[in-house]
Amino acid sequence: MQEVRQQAARIARSGVGCALIYGETGTGKGIAARVVHELSDRSRLPFVNINCAAIPGTLMESELFGHVRGAFTGANTNKRGLIAAANGGTLFLDEIPELEMPLQAKLLTVLDSKQYRPVGSVEPREANVRFIAASNRVLFHEVRAKRFREDLYYRLLVVAINMPPLRERGDDVLELTEHFLRRFSSQYGRVVRGLEPAAREIFRAFHWPGNVRQLQNVIERIFLLEDEDRILVKHIPRRIILEMNKGPRAPRSMFEEEPIEQVHGNAEPATDFHAETARVQRAMLSRALADSGGNVSGAAQRLNLSRHAFRHYWAKLAKPAVRPKRRT
Repeated sequence: MQEVRQQAARIARSGVGCALIYGETGTGKGIAARVVHELSDRSRLPFVNINCAAIPGTLMESELFGHVRGAFTGANTNKRGLIAAANGGTLFLDEIPELEMPLQAKLLTVLDSKQYRPVGSVEPREANVRFIAASNRVLFHEVRAKRFREDLYYRLLVVAINMPPLRERGDDVLELTEHFLRRFSSQYGRVVRGLEPAAREIFRAFHWPGNVRQLQNVIERIFLLEDEDRILVKHIPRRIILEMNKGPRAPRSMFEEEPIEQVHGNAEPATDFHAETARVQRAMLSRALADSGGNVSGAAQRLNLSRHAFRHYWAKLAKPAVRPKRRT
């Protein structure tokens, strides 16, 4: 998480106009977006949050861009959109895969031109906003399924933050528990001082599929339903105990550590040895090509292959997204 904060600080200090935060539900993507905003020179200006899944597609364009009077039936007055509301600050687009494809195209135009038009207007307006998008789905899979525009995907992927799931964060679960205990002690006017040792071990070992949000909800439930000044094993929801009794689980995150791995190393699960071998080889070729800036000779050298052998494997393994540069 210190690395995440460092990445957020670098994005905040940069002049980049858009960024992507990806990770499982409940990992704190919205908090990371706010950190980027608060560490930037835009911090005194608005931070506007919109959940793309919560607004019907027919209304989203008007919500983002606003509209002018008479633009459509019921548009009796001019309306300022969220881009205008966030002017000078940050617009956080949560659950961006929920945007419909035509609106994705319009958003891409805004990112590239820094201008937008309210619905029904022909006059462009300046979009002085940093856009931060978040996704709890692997966007490359959405691209392959034709549900997300490839050009918008690569536009957002230039600067990205991966929020790790709670199960990969070690003793963070205990520090977060102490944080929530302090928060709810203040909120509910009674003090819960910590966890008994057995409960502490359960909290540390559980895989927390709902991540930080689930941990917070469990602790708040205990505050509301229990009276002791410590969290005991008997206070822990029964479903967690049942999951623990099934044996240790450490499911992999659906997201890879780096965006390039997300694209090339996180394809559908292999069904046999040959498919898995091809997947690994394809990821190695793609990474080598990306690291060498698309230069085939450089990529081949990184893998201790001849240029001819590299091209042979490349043609054989269903060409990845990074394209080799042609010799001139």
